[in-house]
Order: sequence, then C-alpha cells, then structure tokens
Amino acid sequence: MKTYGIIMAGGGGTRFWPLSRQEEPKQLLNLSGNDLMINETIDRIRTVVGGEDIFIVTNQAQVPKMKTATAGRISEDHILSEPSARNTAACIGYAAFEILKKYGDGIMCIFPSDHFIKNQQEFTRILQAAVRTAQTEDVLVTLGITPGFASTGYGYIKFDKAAEGVAKPVIEFREKPDLETAKRYVASGEYAWNSGMFIWKASTILRHFQELLPDVYTCLEKIADAMNTPDEKRVIEQVYPTIPGISIDYGIMEKSRDVKVISAEFGWNDVGSWDNLGVLYDADEHGNVIVGNQINIDTKNCISYAKKRLVTTVGVENLIIVETDDAILVCDKERAQDVKLIVDALREKEQKRYL
Repeated sequence: MKTYGIIMAGGGGTRFWPLSRQEEPKQLLNLSGNDLMINETIDRIRTVVGGEDIFIVTNQAQVPKMKTATAGRISEDHILSEPSARNTAACIGYAAFEILKKYGDGIMCIFPSDHFIKNQQEFTRILQAAVRTAQTEDVLVTLGITPGFASTGYGYIKFDKAAEGVAKPVIEFREKPDLETAKRYVASGEYAWNSGMFIWKASTILRHFQELLPDVYTCLEKIADAMNTPDEKRVIEQVYPTIPGISIDYGIMEKSRDVKVISAEFGWNDVGSWDNLGVLYDADEHGNVIVGNQINIDTKNCISYAKKRLVTTVGVENLIIVETDDAILVCDKERAQDVKLIVDALREKEQKRYL
C-alpha cells in the first residue's frame, strides 16, 4: 500500500505577528535561517514519503506563494486549496477523499507545517514504525512525544504502557493541564505530549468520519462525488464553506476506541510562539536569543528579532522584541501566547494592512 504525506498549512500563525501575516504566515517564513518552515517539513518527511506523493492543504489566499515556495519539491496540483478555514477535520477529510478517489487507498501521514525536529534519524525510524502499524492494523495512529518536563503548554495522551508492541492503545486525551497535574502525568510514565501528527489508511479515517462526524462526512462526500469531473472546483468552492468547523482531535481522536500512540523523543518542538525561538537559535551567555543587527547592554533572558533595522536595548529583562518593515512588537515573555490578541484587535479596528 502506497504511503502519502499530508501537510496542513492553512494556519495564520498569529502568535508570530508581526512577522507572520495572512498571505505570508509562519509556514512560509525562514525562521531557522536554513529554509522556509514548509520546505523543512517536506524535506523531513521525504525520508519516508516520495516527493511525488506529498500533498499540502492550505488557505486559498496562500496558494500562489505556496506554489512558488515549494516549486521543485512537490507538484502544483498536490497543493489543495481551502476556500475557507474549517479547522483540521475538514482539511484531513478533504485530503483523504483526494487520495482515495484519485489514487486509491493508501497510508496517510499527516503533519503540521511548522514543527521543528532535531533528530531526523529517530523521527524517520518512528514514522516508519507508525506506517507499519497503520498497514497491518485498522487503527488510527498518532505520534506522541515523551515528556521532557512538566509542560502546561501541551495536551497529553494517556496510554496503556503495559501493552505489548511499540504502538500502545490510547486510554484518553487530556487538555493542557495545570502545573501540578502535569507533574503527575510525567511522573506516572503513562502520558505523552500530543504532537498533532497522525498516520492511518485513508479508508479508515473516512469510516471514522462517517461514524463520528456524519455532518462533516456528508459535505465531504459531495466534494468527493465531483472529483475528477469538470464541476470539481465549483463544488469545492460551494460546499467547503458549509462544512462544520471542528478539530480532528475533538471530533474523532477523543471519541474513537481505535487509537494507538507511539511515544518517542526526537527533539520535537511545535515552535508555536516567539518564546519558542530558542529552539532554533542558541542563547547567549545572558540567556538572550538574538537575531539580526543588535546592540544589547545589560539585557537578560530576552528574545529579540530584527529584520532590517538596528535594535538596541539597555537594562531590560524577559522581553520579546520584534522589528519588521511596518510594525514593532514589545511583549513580556510570559505573555507570548497573547500576541494573537493584537491580531484580533487589528481585525476589530479594520487595520487590514497590518494583517
């Protein structure tokens, strides 16, 4: 059975404003200094999935730049356009029908577009094990991360650690916990961080859609019926915005009894906000992560990103400072998750040029 890679790249990356914008979100940025995040994701999974079998699902507004960014890596017709954002269930179901109707059943390996993984060799080994599990068992497989500390920023997956085999049956999914609860989770050895990476047969996930998300499945089926016909684009544009918006985690993963997790450690981070930039760059002797032209005096534990202009600091601590062509962000490191509130405020004030 053929293996396909599906990269979910429709997000706006609002926690990385002002660098990340609607038409050029985080996945189309070079945050690491090596390559665009989307291209790093493509190259990472090509150790298991052939480049000709990789698909990207992205927002309609991002398609032109996505085609330019990934030229030579994947085919343009493998960039699937979403007319509107309908969350991860719609995105994954759309890709599943695309594969099933046009290429036949296969193993889908699904990834966010903005993760950082340090140990490529170990990631490849674990992904291969997940593909084998999905081929031999009619289950939904997710990759979990062995917790390195008691994080309150990630969801957790409880699994049966006494079960045989590398893929363990999932007992339940847990939302982001408080610190004391996270400590108990880590101490028990029965939990993994939820990475948002999934592996399963296209037919298997669509069966779960039919059983657990029938309203979503009905909409997707209308789109599937139009695939390989002259009406395909028109039907997608007409039906897709009507799909109920729901995440794959809430809609299927938390409800299914056929989920297994492979827990591993391969240097994973979801690089979700500015305070994670230290994953990509080494801190200096004062704990600062500095990118660009800067002079920093008596500055400690700051993250400072300069795109063009000189940034200077004196006597500050625990700040995030970001300079771009048309905006500057100054934020307490403890409030990094709240950068998205600025985007909400800009939208309310209809200052679209900054979005």
